[in-house]
Amino acid sequence: MQSMDGPSNDTSAAPAAPVPARSRCSRARGARRGARAMAVVGLGCVGFLAGLAACADAEPPARPAAPVDRAASAPQPALDTASPDTAWLVNVAGARRETAGPVQCPRHVPEALNPPADTTLELAWPASGVQIYACTQAKPGEAPGWALEGPHAVLTAGRAVAAIHFAGPSWQGLDGSSVKGARLASADAPDASAVPWLLMSAAPSGAGTFARTTHIQRLETSGGKAPASGCDAAHLGAKALVPYQANYYFYRTASSGEAIHQCRSERGKAAKP
Repeated sequence: MQSMDGPSNDTSAAPAAPVPARSRCSRARGARRGARAMAVVGLGCVGFLAGLAACADAEPPARPAAPVDRAASAPQPALDTASPDTAWLVNVAGARRETAGPVQCPRHVPEALNPPADTTLELAWPASGVQIYACTQAKPGEAPGWALEGPHAVLTAGRAVAAIHFAGPSWQGLDGSSVKGARLASADAPDASAVPWLLMSAAPSGAGTFARTTHIQRLETSGGKAPASGCDAAHLGAKALVPYQANYYFYRTASSGEAIHQCRSERGKAAKP
């Protein structure tokens, strides 16, 4: 039976056809797989970002340390610029040597020991050591006696060794140069127990410290004389080392116009060339 208003215009959607159960299960499984995939992707992103953050926060790897120059980094000793002897030769005007030891000219030098007028001091060093004596018999039937074999001494410049002194008499510098002396004159030392003062000519050998040495003085001696006893027939061949000290003065030929500096007697003043 029709309505008085005319045919019915009901546009409501018709109920959807029922979905088979198998289709519903397939869709559910697909949704779950998608969710799991998204979760995996999400965890992967989170892990990657966390790794970047950790790398950003971590300290950079330490660079290999540069090699250390131990010799350069070691503390260096301070240089001692103070001279141990500010007045090298107190009675020789203008003569100063920063490397010389505490050597002075004696107040009174015997005239016989004056060096040649045309020579000038080049080196003056103190020596300390021994004079070596041997108990010998010069001729059969004679009484044995002490005979000088030679010195054994060290010459110093300040606190440093400058040269050695040995039989010859000879001196050798640290640079290998050497000089041999020959006695020209001698004089008794003011100290009766000391070896004599000497003036010697010099024969140098090798380039270096003693290359220009022409004359040598031994002054201001102390000790060194032969023993007064102990040498007899029962002690032939015995040795005696007697301590001594002396100052040695080494001269060279002065250049033309050069000031002359010498240790000499007052009556024999140095002449200027």
